[in-house]
Amino acid sequence: MLIPNKDPREILTRERCYIRELLNDRAVPQASLAETRVPPGVTTERHRLSVAEWYIIETGEGLMEVGSGRPYAVGPGDVVAISPHESQRITNTGIADLKFLCLCLPAFTPECYQSLESD
Repeated sequence: MLIPNKDPREILTRERCYIRELLNDRAVPQASLAETRVPPGVTTERHRLSVAEWYIIETGEGLMEVGSGRPYAVGPGDVVAISPHESQRITNTGIADLKFLCLCLPAFTPECYQSLESD
């Protein structure tokens, strides 16, 4: 089954990063895949999802925060596993964009997102 990419543009989210959906279709509710870009010096919004998520770091340098654990450095080739309902955020600590894939199982929906910051 071919699932066409309906909108290849990236969008700036309330999370303070740019997202480009690669796969998020009702025909495949089991998983979603998005490309994420965090500009230098930016820290994404602390949040949690009700689904499992993996970050696959492609380029750049970052500082990852998951749950109550200590922040740790991430870079190209690293994979970060985030359990459902676990808090998370990432900071771009480099001088270039931090880019990574976000794989969610099951698929991401806006309803599964919860901000942990005050508006």
